[in-house]
Amino acid sequence: MALLLALVTLMLYLPVGWHDFTVYDDGDYVSQNKVVRAGVTWNGIKWAFDAWHSSNWHPLTWLSHMLDCQVFGLNAGAHHLVNVALHVANTLLLFLLLLRLTKALWPAGIVAALFAWHPLHVESVAWIAERKDVLSTFFGLLAMLAYVRYVQEKNRKSFWAAILLFACSLMSKPMLVTLPFVFLLLDIWPLGRGPSVRCHVSGTKEQSKSEISWLGLIMEKWPFFLLTVASCVVTFFAQRQHSVIPLVQFPLSLRLENVIVSYAQYLLKMIWPVDLAIIYPLPHEIPAGLVAIAAAVLVVISIFVWNARARAPYLLIGWLWFLGTLVPVIGLVQVGTASMADRYSYFPLVGIFIALVFGFRDLAVRYQFKPAGNALVASIALGGCLVLTAHQLKYWENDEALFGHAVAVTKDNSAAQINYGVALENAGQEGEAQAHFKEALRIDPRFGEANVNIGIFLDKHGKTDEAMSHYLEALRIWPESPLAHMNLGELLVKLGRFDEAIPHYEAAQRFDETDARPHYLMGKLRLRQGRSAEAVTNFYDALKLDPMDEQSWLWLARVRAADVDPANRNGAEAVEAAGRANALSGGNDPAALDVLAMAFAETGQFTEAKQAEDMALQIAEASKIDSAVVAMQEHLELYKNGKAYREVFKQP
Repeated sequence: MALLLALVTLMLYLPVGWHDFTVYDDGDYVSQNKVVRAGVTWNGIKWAFDAWHSSNWHPLTWLSHMLDCQVFGLNAGAHHLVNVALHVANTLLLFLLLLRLTKALWPAGIVAALFAWHPLHVESVAWIAERKDVLSTFFGLLAMLAYVRYVQEKNRKSFWAAILLFACSLMSKPMLVTLPFVFLLLDIWPLGRGPSVRCHVSGTKEQSKSEISWLGLIMEKWPFFLLTVASCVVTFFAQRQHSVIPLVQFPLSLRLENVIVSYAQYLLKMIWPVDLAIIYPLPHEIPAGLVAIAAAVLVVISIFVWNARARAPYLLIGWLWFLGTLVPVIGLVQVGTASMADRYSYFPLVGIFIALVFGFRDLAVRYQFKPAGNALVASIALGGCLVLTAHQLKYWENDEALFGHAVAVTKDNSAAQINYGVALENAGQEGEAQAHFKEALRIDPRFGEANVNIGIFLDKHGKTDEAMSHYLEALRIWPESPLAHMNLGELLVKLGRFDEAIPHYEAAQRFDETDARPHYLMGKLRLRQGRSAEAVTNFYDALKLDPMDEQSWLWLARVRAADVDPANRNGAEAVEAAGRANALSGGNDPAALDVLAMAFAETGQFTEAKQAEDMALQIAEASKIDSAVVAMQEHLELYKNGKAYREVFKQP
């Protein structure tokens, strides 16, 4: 059974090995993240535990991406296949967990197969940035196995192993903060630990002999609850600055309505998984009739499973598993502007699968269904999942297919329109891209990100006045947008309006304290103003946030090696900084080698300076960088004559 599950799941997801990175978050997590791209380094490990990058604290996820880059480089297919391997592992762990809990081979296998092959889980597996989802579930399932062993074998070491594995799950993604509550559900069924609880194992009912009170069961899990609280606090602080949407924008009444509708939508998409999209927009108004129907469905199911709790406890347990594990992402604390997401169902749907499969198993026994009929029902359900998942995977082949599909199957989806526009622009279809940017604004005139993207597009095409108007509009809508401030600052620098740019760079630094780029840009601006000492401070500030920032190392080295003001020169620092920049560039960037030569010359190492400049010249000439060649030849002549290079940075 395990071998069959593994092979079919692997074959089903094998096509992602030919998929690329997506523009949506994959850049932040891997392809454009210089720290991650450098592989496993001491600086990277420190950054993984220190950083709240991408509004999350999940150091083990960062380390897993770094390890992938160390082994595979930027081979996107290999990164995808690691996700697939983790999904296969999760499938087998779930199968083994249910088999150990229930001793029911076929129900355990079918639940695991539904988990492995259901189309709602494509997003978690086929999206590189969702490594955190499959990795967190991997550690979570291991924690559950350890907990079950502790209960069944009275093995205290397994209890502490479960705590450690739970911590690893939270350090991969804080999704499973509700796992201690799942342990309590397992105590009821199938472990049967609570007083006067009927448990249902392998088709038989037996009275629990446990003398542990409910309070005792809860107190037993205090280390898990402590980790849950700690993870919730860390996650709140990580997300509150950039991701948590204020009540003013999405009031509590709308959130509560969306909670009710989203629970029902997850159930509907589980039963009828069509029109799946990477982004489901949160409407500004939800029809009262829709809310009423969704609420009625949830109430009816809840009453039914409660009344059936004595004869079929797995129905109540599965239902509470589903409801409870979705709580962190159901939208009470609104993170981003999505109403729901397929990836959020990765672990919660296991509860529904358990309820359905074990419920059908008991019906088949009660009404003596023929084995052939049971096999036919299972084959139709699993075969349908395989077909629909294979179809859904095709949309993840590239950004145009992914976001084009999202635009097609959702209504008034401004975020999908923006990303579709970016995908089209990257593909060279700039006219079509601009049309989708404008459509995003039509859908939501208060969508600041749309104005920023249009501004970037217009600035790229030399329409600076129009670009500026869109940046200003973005700031009117979203005054705390670091990206809008940073882009407006860059535009003002391009226009020579340095003094006007400074407040925007400072605002970008203030509104995103984790981003190194505003500090780097401020340093470049200070150089153009002739304020080299302040520029050095800015570059150091950037490097504190991003030790892998090649450009900050490069300009720091240049100032320390070549500034005409001796007070700003420091040969030792220049050599170190230039060496870091050269190493980060791979040792074949003529600009980095040129600065390294400047640093050697400043310390009197003219032989080394000539060697570095010679190499820079050779690469620049081979690459036909004519403007750089002339300057490098002049630098080389200085070093041959035992002179260091000097530079006045102020721009007239």
